[in-house]
Amino acid sequence: MDCTPIFEKVLKASRLLNLLAVETIDKVLLEVADAAEANIDKIVAENAKDLARMDKADPKYDRLKLNRERIEGIASDIRNVVSLPSPVGRVLSENERPNGLKITKVSVPFGVIGIIYEARPNVTFDVFSLCLKSGNACVLKGGSDAIDSNTVIVGIIREVLRKYNIDESVLTLLPAGREETSQLLNAQGYVDLIIPRGSQNLINYVRENATIPVIETGAGICHTYFDEFGDKEKGRSIINNAKTRRVSVCNAMDCLVIDDKRLPDLPYLVELLANSNVIIYADEQAYPVLEGKYPANLLEKADENSFGTEFLDYKASIKTVNSFDEAVEHISKYTSKHSEAIISENDERITMFRKMVDASSVYSNTSTAYTDGAQFGLGAEIGISTQKLHARGPMALEELTSYKYIIEGNGQIRP
Repeated sequence: MDCTPIFEKVLKASRLLNLLAVETIDKVLLEVADAAEANIDKIVAENAKDLARMDKADPKYDRLKLNRERIEGIASDIRNVVSLPSPVGRVLSENERPNGLKITKVSVPFGVIGIIYEARPNVTFDVFSLCLKSGNACVLKGGSDAIDSNTVIVGIIREVLRKYNIDESVLTLLPAGREETSQLLNAQGYVDLIIPRGSQNLINYVRENATIPVIETGAGICHTYFDEFGDKEKGRSIINNAKTRRVSVCNAMDCLVIDDKRLPDLPYLVELLANSNVIIYADEQAYPVLEGKYPANLLEKADENSFGTEFLDYKASIKTVNSFDEAVEHISKYTSKHSEAIISENDERITMFRKMVDASSVYSNTSTAYTDGAQFGLGAEIGISTQKLHARGPMALEELTSYKYIIEGNGQIRP
């Protein structure tokens, strides 16, 4: 299928978005939130078709699943986006030159944003709300594993767009084929930015094959370091939350790094994980400490593959270190630069950790599960950027804008 005519329609629709009043955009989004809730049964029924094709043991199953609670949460996030100020048209700087020229730097939409994602139908709602609020049209390329869910969601949103006489091409879902993916990655002149959301394999594929700009998001290999000055009561609940709150998301803890001076506290720190049947891959120092104190069927010896792995499952590794420097070195070696945490009552250690650990979100004495646009007060997110150019961390409204210079003159000519 040749996608060029589709891209041409999206580009045209994106230009018209620049003329849409903020008040109209907010009304549309509020109605989309209402429509999501009004169509919960319909969405869940279509989602069930996708779920039926996936093995329940697949870590992506939880990401794929939609239910009443999750859809109500999505609607709430959309309303949160409405409550935020528009990021478009903000004056970033202005100055008047000696020759009388007035130069103003203002925020503007990117234009057309392409999103490639896997089994995450909630992304369809999130992306649309953020893109519309920031004045961008979006081209969605969801995976075949969520095709029924994505199709019904796009249909519901487009009904609202038609009601307000907005070109429905501002939200376009491409077919689920590989050829369409390739065309999106190379849609120069039509698509301004590609954002992949999914596995490291997906992100690598997009980065290696796209000829238009890419912002990498998604892969999260997250560590929690229990420092020698850590509080074991805080640590116990933080570790459990970071690992088990929702294992299939990118902010879940994959590796517990522990100072060897605190190994006697390790069984207590991980005790709650057994309630969720978390398999622990313990290194040579941690294994004998846990042997007989953690369920034998859930305890295994770590190997090199146990580190630097995004489990997306009820699994975690444990690395023992003999110093703060060794902890930072281990994290630096295996991090995906997503979210990293330290548990410590030593302010100097916390400060050093913040300065030395290179990640989009660095925590002290709390769970990495908070790396999320809504939790950061951003309304929702289009993804977690793990790179450094343009955007980093949860990408929300401001990150979906660029800027332009507006130059006002009164007949000046350059000598």
